[in-house]
Amino acid sequence: MAYTETVDRILDAAELLFAEKGFSETSLRMITSKAKVNLAAVNYHFGSKNALIQAVFSRFLRPLSHLMEEGLKKHQWDLDSGQAPDIEQILRLYTHCLLDIPTRHENGVSIFMRLLGLAYTQSQGHLRLYLEEEYSVTFKFILMMVKESTPQLSTEERFWRTQFTLGAMAFTMSSIQPLTDILENKQGSKADPEKVIDFLVPFLVAGLKTPPIQE
Repeated sequence: MAYTETVDRILDAAELLFAEKGFSETSLRMITSKAKVNLAAVNYHFGSKNALIQAVFSRFLRPLSHLMEEGLKKHQWDLDSGQAPDIEQILRLYTHCLLDIPTRHENGVSIFMRLLGLAYTQSQGHLRLYLEEEYSVTFKFILMMVKESTPQLSTEERFWRTQFTLGAMAFTMSSIQPLTDILENKQGSKADPEKVIDFLVPFLVAGLKTPPIQE
């Protein structure tokens, strides 16, 4: 899709409203009002609300996927060649790539992580299918690394720990600014996203690698 000024305005409005109100609660008329375009423009460029939702995600995920692929190539990480990273390295790469996504909003990464959480908590089957079809190659590598790093876990426990990891990551990165404000008020110090990642990644790794729950 050619990213014309009209398309960008529609996507800018849509991602903010979806993140604030949710997918079902946000109408196309709310989006057109915020973007200052008519409904015909949305229908012309996107065709449907579902397609618009997918386009919002693509604007984040396309550069994220590219950054991940470049990072894997830079480190020459490949499961088939035996040059695979450990789970801490791959999570660190992923979180740093998240911070490097070019966005049009000041808190773009926080908005994206909020949207990603909504994709799984709201009934958006079309979106989950779209994400799996369009972006499975890069992110499948991460899931494979989780499996390689946790041979002690059953499939069920690995699944839930992966969800806990994604949940902690999504909450933290979608709430960096308000959490930083709390820290500044209580400690008189400032936290930057890079430092937050330094705290976050070892915590996630420890959660994934802890011994399995004994039945």
